Amino acid sequence: MNIFGKIRVTYLYSISSQFVPKHENVSEEHIKALRSFIDNAQNILVLTGAGISTESGIPDYRSENVGLYQKRNYKPIQHQEFCSSFKIRQRYWARNYIGWYNFSRCQPNSTHFFLRDLELVHNKVTSLVTQNVDNLHYKAGSKKVIELHGTAYQVICLNCKANFDRHSIQKKLEYQNPLFKENTDVLRPDGDVEIKTESLSSFIPPTCDYCGGILKPNIVFFGDNVPRQQVNLVRDKVSESDSLLILGSTVQVFSSYRIVLQALEENKKIAMVNIGPTRADEQVKLKISARCGEILPLL
Repeated sequence: MNIFGKIRVTYLYSISSQFVPKHENVSEEHIKALRSFIDNAQNILVLTGAGISTESGIPDYRSENVGLYQKRNYKPIQHQEFCSSFKIRQRYWARNYIGWYNFSRCQPNSTHFFLRDLELVHNKVTSLVTQNVDNLHYKAGSKKVIELHGTAYQVICLNCKANFDRHSIQKKLEYQNPLFKENTDVLRPDGDVEIKTESLSSFIPPTCDYCGGILKPNIVFFGDNVPRQQVNLVRDKVSESDSLLILGSTVQVFSSYRIVLQALEENKKIAMVNIGPTRADEQVKLKISARCGEILPLL
């Protein structure tokens, strides 16, 4: 009997389809192949990307027709721009301030709960490496989470390295900007939103309570590097695993693609579930083009 025959779990969650790209129905062949992959694995390193959070109402960047790169001329904030320009920080924090209410209220979906059970009930997961900064794996109850690109739920001072809870920063922003009001329904993967440029000039961004330094979400912005300590930790976890399961990621950025390269070099078994093409399509034998939230509960 496969492991999923032992326990039946009903996932209760609300599916958001607004940001899910068009996809084919899951075939029985794909279900059997993925079930076999997981049954035969003992220590799985799971790599997740923005594609698993689209059903929680958070868009990704690259999905056809619905990703932010596809829908509009979207340019993500660059690390050096944020550090060097007050206006860039002002614009970022104003947008993040408006978007935080909806972003922080997003809840895990069936994929997050499946991975929690794969770790805690079936003891199959060595590590869960996520490119997402939305905290949904922790909200679902997963424990062995490595946030490769940081988390939107923490804020750091670039000067004294003090650490702040993002909810406390929201209260600070509310106090400093009591008249700043905007309405928007365009959420971004890091909690950012689109608002009118002309309303930004009056916004007061947060500064460190201890030294007055620049505050930045504990996220690896574009143009910055994943900390070396984090890179080494992930490398060790890949070596400890016998299999790599990739869910909802195109592995376009090198921080995730090098995980695939290491797994290939170390002869790990690899399976991938993602709607649309990925950077590793030619290298991964088991690639399933499907919605993660559909195929995983069927296991």
